[in-house]
Amino acid sequence: MSNNLTVSDIQEQISRSLYHQLFRPQVLEVDNDQQTLLLKVRWCPEFERQPDTDQWHGGVIASLVDITGCYALMLVAAGPMLTLNFSTDFLRLAQNTDLTAKAKVRRSGRTAGFVDVDIYDDGEKLVAVGRACYAIKPPQQNN
Repeated sequence: MSNNLTVSDIQEQISRSLYHQLFRPQVLEVDNDQQTLLLKVRWCPEFERQPDTDQWHGGVIASLVDITGCYALMLVAAGPMLTLNFSTDFLRLAQNTDLTAKAKVRRSGRTAGFVDVDIYDDGEKLVAVGRACYAIKPPQQNN
């Protein structure tokens, strides 16, 4: 099952969240058939881990895992979602580079969905991997 969302649909949804806008994510690609989503976040000094290091803060990368996973699940989920759990494994430092997050829906059911997210630097080196689980609330019924 697919919700047949477009790049514009996902970008518009992201723009509704003030928190997500802190990261200014750009939707690059949506594949409803493969249930994948590609987002890009550009490097800026506000994301720096320590002064004068140009290193991404791990909290920003972890947020990118959660944000990308949630919007990827929107490709197939029927109702609103709530993050139940997510993990991020950091594989290498991301320094003075933009980041691209690729999310793949692994399973989506009536009440829960699972998404894997890979984070790459500009050199296409894998920086972090994440996995997220979301509760899917049933859509509201109009009586």
